[in-house]
Amino acid sequence: MRLLLALFLLATPAAADAPIFVIDQTQLPFDLGPGAPANAPARAANSPNAAANSSASSANSGSSFANSPRNPANEKRLIFTAEGNVLGYYAPNNSGTLNLFDVNGKRVAYRPRGSKSLFSNDGRWCGTVASNQGGGFAFGIIQGCAGLF
Repeated sequence: MRLLLALFLLATPAAADAPIFVIDQTQLPFDLGPGAPANAPARAANSPNAAANSSASSANSGSSFANSPRNPANEKRLIFTAEGNVLGYYAPNNSGTLNLFDVNGKRVAYRPRGSKSLFSNDGRWCGTVASNQGGGFAFGIIQGCAGLF
């Protein structure tokens, strides 16, 4: 956890922007990995079919203005690499789901309410999320999900 926080503090160029970096799942503390009950892919609340997480829901769709790359609020929620390349942006919804979109507005992952984990649209565990008191996030993703962006 300290490593995630250190990387986040070093890499954040703006208060709400979020760095993304590749992690080794085996090196995570238990509470951040998929073995923790709140982060388990099999947990019903983490399922891509749960109403709050569904990609079919307008609250999670890149075509809704709130989640669109045209929304000025999303310009302050950029997801970037250590090299400074912008890969996309994140957008929260009213149900507590945090959606991650690529630069074209396609949802590539989500964090369900109550979880510290990221999941792909097909429900695979993809990584973890660290929150910043200033409102931003840091996203640690496994290699198998890095290509989603």
